[in-house]
Amino acid sequence: MFSLQNKTAVVTGGGSGIGKAVAIMFAAQGATVHIVELNKTGADETVAAILSANGNAHAHSCNISDQQQVKDIFTQINSFDILVNCAGIAHVGKADTTSEEDFERVYNVNVKGAYNCLHAAIPILKQKGGGAILNVASVAALVGIDERFAYSMSKGAVFAMTLSVAKDYLKDNIRCNSISPARVHTPFVDGFIAKNYPGKEKEIFEKLSKTQPVGRMGTVEEVAALALYLCSDEAGFITGNDYPIDGGFVKLNN
Repeated sequence: MFSLQNKTAVVTGGGSGIGKAVAIMFAAQGATVHIVELNKTGADETVAAILSANGNAHAHSCNISDQQQVKDIFTQINSFDILVNCAGIAHVGKADTTSEEDFERVYNVNVKGAYNCLHAAIPILKQKGGGAILNVASVAALVGIDERFAYSMSKGAVFAMTLSVAKDYLKDNIRCNSISPARVHTPFVDGFIAKNYPGKEKEIFEKLSKTQPVGRMGTVEEVAALALYLCSDEAGFITGNDYPIDGGFVKLNN
C-alpha cells in the first residue's frame, strides 16, 4: 500500500524539517523526487540522503516568491504527478507590532509562493491527466494563537486556496488537500528557542511540548506519513479537506 512507484513528486522546502522528511519518505516509497528549495545546500543534503538509500532525487535552487523562477524550474521538470507545497517561513508578532516589511515577507513566501507553485503546476497536472496536490497549512489557520498574526494570515490563505483548487479542478482529476500541523520538532524549533531563550532551552522546549494535549511535539516522520497517504492512490476519494495533525491541539485544548 501507499506505493509511489513510477510517480514523480515535487516537494518545495525539501531541504529541511517537514519537507525533507516528506521527500525522503516519498523516495523510499518509489517516487522520483524533485526538491525545490531556496537553500541549495539543504536540498543537496536531502538528495544525498535519498541517493544513499538507493532512491531517486534532484535538487533545484529556487526562490518560490519569484514566479518566473518557479515557472522555469517546473518547465524543466516537465512532468510530475504530485506537488507538495511545504516551503514556508514563520513570524512572531501581533497586528500592531508586525512591520509592513515582515508582513510582506511572510506573504511573499507563504502565500504568493504557494500560488506561484500552484499556477505553474496545475497546467502540467492537467496535461498529465490528473494528480495530487498537498498544501502544508497550520493549526494557526484554524484557531487563534498568540502573536502569530502574519503567520496565521498566510496559513489561512493556504487553507482557502486548497478548497478553491480542489473545487476548480475536480473534472481534471486533480485532488487538492491540506494538512495543519501543530508544533513539530524541527531544527527551526531548536533554533528559535536557542535564539529567543538562551540558557532556558530545555525549560521552553518542555513548555512548548505540553501545549499539545498529548504532551509532546509531533515528529517530521509522522507528518510525512500523513502526506504520503494523502498523495497516494489509496486516498483517491479524498479532496478539498484539511487534516490537523496536532496531538489534539485544535479540539482538546480547553
